[in-house]
Formats: sequence, C-alpha cells, structure tokens
Amino acid sequence: MYRYTTRRQAATETETFVRDAPTVLSYAALGCWTFWLYAFGPALTLLREEWGFSYTLLGVYELLLATGAALAAMGFVWAARRLARGVLLWCSALATVVGAGLFTLGGAVPATLLGAVVLGLAGTTMLTVVQAVLSDRHGDRRDRALTEANVGAGASAVFAPLILGVLAASAVGWRATFALPAAVLLVLYLRYRHQPLPAVPQPAAAKGAGGLPLACWLFAVLTAVSSAIEFCLVYFGPQMLIHAGMSATAASTALSSNYLGILIGRLLGARLTRRPGRGVVLLYASLAVTGPSFVLFWLTDQPFLAVLGLFLCGLGIANLYPLSLALTLGAAGGHEDRANARSQLILGVVAGVSPFLLGSLADQYGLVTAFALEPVLIGICLLMLWGGLRARRSNA
Repeated sequence: MYRYTTRRQAATETETFVRDAPTVLSYAALGCWTFWLYAFGPALTLLREEWGFSYTLLGVYELLLATGAALAAMGFVWAARRLARGVLLWCSALATVVGAGLFTLGGAVPATLLGAVVLGLAGTTMLTVVQAVLSDRHGDRRDRALTEANVGAGASAVFAPLILGVLAASAVGWRATFALPAAVLLVLYLRYRHQPLPAVPQPAAAKGAGGLPLACWLFAVLTAVSSAIEFCLVYFGPQMLIHAGMSATAASTALSSNYLGILIGRLLGARLTRRPGRGVVLLYASLAVTGPSFVLFWLTDQPFLAVLGLFLCGLGIANLYPLSLALTLGAAGGHEDRANARSQLILGVVAGVSPFLLGSLADQYGLVTAFALEPVLIGICLLMLWGGLRARRSNA
C-alpha cells in the first residue's frame, strides 16, 4: 500500500538513509562492473577496426554478453538460496576478472567471444548481488540507494571510454583499460572481505505465495527495454559518428558525451529521489527527454549535433534503469530475489537481441534506417510504465 508523506515525514526518511559499509561496497563494486560494461562497446569499435569484421558480428559480441547475463539471471535464485551474499559477490568478481582477461588477451575472434560470455555471466551475477544487497539493506528506500549507486556507475561510464581512448592512442594500448577495475576489486576485497552483508530474506517473509504480480513483470520488461535503448546507442552510436565523418578513435572517445549526460542525469535523479514518491514522474520526464534527443542524434549529419544529441540522450536515459528496477522490486510482493533475477533474465534477452537486430538491419538496409528501432523501444517503455502502474493500482 502506497501513501503520501508529509514534509516532516519525508525529511525524517531522508535523515535515516545510511550509507554503511555494505552500501559503500555495493556502490564501488557496481562502479567496477559498469566500467567494464561501458568500455566494452568502444573496445568493440576498435576491435572491429583491427580485424575488419561486420556489423552483424559486432552484434554477436553483444548477444553473447547478453547470453551470459541471461544465464546468470536463470541461476541466481538457486545460487542465492545456497550461498551467502559475500561468497556470491567475491566469486563473481573473480570470474568477471577472468572474462575481461579473455576478451582483451584473446588473440582471435573465438577467444574474445568466449570472454564476452564469461564477462556477461559473471558481471551480471555481481550486479544482481549488489542490487540484492542494496534492496535488502534499504527496503522501501531502494529507489534512492539504486539511483545513488548508479551515479557512481555513471561516473565509471564517463571515464571508461576516455581512458580507453587515451590508452588506445598511446604505446600501452586500449586493452590495458580492462585491468583497472580488476585492481580496484582487489583493493575492495582486501578492505571488505570480512564485512558481513545483509542475510538472504527467507521465503516465509514473502507477502504472498505463487508467482510474481503482473505489475512486477511489466516493470521488469520496462527495465529491460530501457536498457536496450541505452545499449543500442552504446554499441552503434560510435558507428553513427563514424558515418558522420569522425575517425574510429574519435568516435569511441566522443561516446563519453552520452555517458556524461548519464552522469549528470543521475546526479539530478539522486537529488530528486531524496524524497519518496517522485520516481514515476521522473521516469515519464526521462522518456520525454530521450525521444526528441534521439531524433536529433539520428537525423543529423553534423558531428557536433550528433555528439550533442548523444549527450541529451544520456540525460534522458540516465534514470530509466535504476527507477524501473526499483519499481520492479517494489512490486515483487516479498519475492525480491526472484524479481531481481527475472528482471536480469528479461534484460539479458531484450538488451542482447536488440543490438543484434540493429546490426543485422544495418548490414541489410544501412545504419541510419536500422536506428528506427530506437523509437519503437521508447514507445514500448511508455506502454510498460503505463500498464505497470495500472496493474499496481488494481492490486493495491
């Protein structure tokens, strides 16, 4: 049951939000995974330039990353019932390092494709554990925790392609970029390896039996499709900038404009979500900004306007994922681990198929025409948000 709070009540809830050690660890671990994730797209642009493969194969890399994510989501509930949060977190962190190593050090397409699968599997497991810890720890204020966590993720998203671009232009090479999160995770392990994390909620604590509510499923689809909007830009945005006349290295670096927009948008979102009850309005506003911004990026042939469009798209996209996920977990009826895993499973499928479909369309009809997929995804997000809110009200 949802209720309105007075200004004094809202202020009290704000004051009781505590960033304790599990919260800080979760924020930092999410930042490491996001660094890898957002370096992956620009790295594919440079890898494609080195090896000369097609748009379709570029989409296959993302599809395999998403396949690994889907496998992680399918096994998370089973693993979460048998392993402590800390064991899952550190084992998945180690496996993510292995996946990053395979992707960067593999000398041929098959090895790097395997690295993409392992990276998606282990990284998504780490992401899902982090989201579970934050949800367990902060309960009804998970929207604020998830939004704040994604501020750090947004900062990683800004720096990842910048660092990759700088190293790509140096004698060190772009592959060294993927070693940086591994070093940070090592420091985190040494600092927090004995830190207890919130216990896994017992099934008896659930508010109802059976499957997840319809609203939860609709919000999970919203979470997945909003991520697909972002990933299509991440993996094919640089290709559009190359189409507008930029070099591959410049286009990969210019993608940071999108990530800068995401960072600024999440900073604003973290401020707005200090009081509860603003998430839905912010989601509608985010979609309203994303649509026109994408049209600017899509239809211009001027590099400056394309980069500006990417920046504005970032502002719009910024809070779609954390707020959609907060709605999903909030509608889970006590089955948060299951909702968390199912949302990542749907995300893995949708966010994997969408860039692959875009790449296939680009090979057949051209990249500009293929990007017509993005307005369709934005429209689906609006439909899922509206439908989920109606379903939630009917179950209240």
